[in-house]
Amino acid sequence: MAHLAIEHLTFAYAAAAERKVLNDVSLQVRQGEYIALCGRSGSGKTTLLRHLKTALAPHGVKSGRILLDGQELEAVSLRDQSAAIGYVMQDPDAQIVTDKVWHELAFGLENLGTPEDVMRLRVAEMASYFGIQDWFHRSIAQLSGGQKQLLNLAAIMALQPQVLILDEPTSQLDPIAASDFLNTVRKINRELGTTVIITEHRLEDIFHAADRCVVMEHGRIIADDEPRAVGRLLKEQRSDMFAALPSPVRIFYDAGFTGPDCPLTVREGRSWLTELTAGRTLTTALPQEDIPAGKRALELQNLWFRYEKDGADILRGVDLRVTEGSLHAILGGNGTGKSTTLKSICGICRPYRGRVLLHGTDIRKEKDLFRGKLAMLPQDPRNLFVKDTVRGDLMEMVAGDPHAEEKIARMAEICCIEGLLEQHPYDLSGGEQQRAALAKVLLTEPRLLLLDEPTKGLDSFFKEQLGELFRRLLHEGVTILMVSHDVEFCARNADAVSMFFDGQVLTTTTPRQFFAQNSFYTTAANRMARHLFPQAVTAEDVVYLMKENGL
Repeated sequence: MAHLAIEHLTFAYAAAAERKVLNDVSLQVRQGEYIALCGRSGSGKTTLLRHLKTALAPHGVKSGRILLDGQELEAVSLRDQSAAIGYVMQDPDAQIVTDKVWHELAFGLENLGTPEDVMRLRVAEMASYFGIQDWFHRSIAQLSGGQKQLLNLAAIMALQPQVLILDEPTSQLDPIAASDFLNTVRKINRELGTTVIITEHRLEDIFHAADRCVVMEHGRIIADDEPRAVGRLLKEQRSDMFAALPSPVRIFYDAGFTGPDCPLTVREGRSWLTELTAGRTLTTALPQEDIPAGKRALELQNLWFRYEKDGADILRGVDLRVTEGSLHAILGGNGTGKSTTLKSICGICRPYRGRVLLHGTDIRKEKDLFRGKLAMLPQDPRNLFVKDTVRGDLMEMVAGDPHAEEKIARMAEICCIEGLLEQHPYDLSGGEQQRAALAKVLLTEPRLLLLDEPTKGLDSFFKEQLGELFRRLLHEGVTILMVSHDVEFCARNADAVSMFFDGQVLTTTTPRQFFAQNSFYTTAANRMARHLFPQAVTAEDVVYLMKENGL
């Protein structure tokens, strides 16, 4: 008998009952399995996961059933579900309910009526296991995004669940914190035998670890097999999802290789390349990159900022120059001040020292800054939604314009949200919300576009489209400044990359120079091939050099 069974589950949101978000989904999950759930944004992954816990299940029209150890889920009490099924969401702040770390760890146990001696032992064990001792008594407001998500996981594991469900848990984490978090999840599965069902858009750290990879498309399951078989199937089907697979898999197939020996991990890929090139003299030259030159669209001069008068400085002398018509990416760890810098540029935060120059003019002298001059897409796109439909939110930006409908239709096509215009923004998936929010800010026709984690929750297919959209905007004279943890996207699309640390910009250089010299803030393709092709930072770079060397 399956530990968790989904049988012919079909679901549609009440507001759009004719559009089936889930369409006859059936899935069997055995005790202790590690399932990677993949699919494009809007394919139904999050909706499916939310149905696995009735307290989180969305409202709508549903048929089919879900069984936990042979019992229908609706018949299992909410208390028993809370103890048996743990759920970690995309947004760390959406799940935290208390103000102190130790209280958050104990909160779920308190609500289940756990005896105090047992509760104290569980909390102590989880704090030790997850390395939380050093910040056990801290205020949660002082934690970084990575620490908050780790706290969420620890609080869930204190309940000793049989099933752990994770919905894009690293979408707001930097590469190092994301890798650490996913390694911890794998350790929980391997050492405690906890069943894990996880959905992630960046598959580098979970694809190889999964017992099975389940791929969804348009509300259906189109593949369910071990990772190597799924990679081969997606390549044969020329599926859009192939672009989301780990770099070693894409390099293997895109370089023209076939067979059962496809590498899944960086380590396997490095060994495969080493054997393939043994005894050869290799050409490693790639086209030269230069930081864009020209007029400055944006200049930050010695910015200092703190949130509280007597608090610590968040920005500590930030200097940055962004060239007109370029895409400039800022990378760095959680809590270093990247988002605060964007807020300082658009006036949400006001530095107590330094200047922000927009096309040579101090922003304090700019009038109507957010009309045709500057726009910002915040980290949480829901902050932009104020209407009952996506169309209503877009119409707000072009109200009174005689060409409003035409502009909305064009922007909906550009951002791939044509079929979402009549839906409530909060009924959309994380990736769909991100695209709808991007469409809304672009309707202001800004000359400088500020983006805080624009690829968060987006599938690889739309990331490619987003890259094309950015190139179109750059060609039209728009300048883009982007804060991101997505090193793969930055490597492929940025013109210049800056490293942010300790409240300041440490260095600015080209993507190839930046990623080729880093150990952790770099791409999987570079880690896989740097011993042979030091300057290759994308899968395309590696494939190009392989073909140049006749491999």
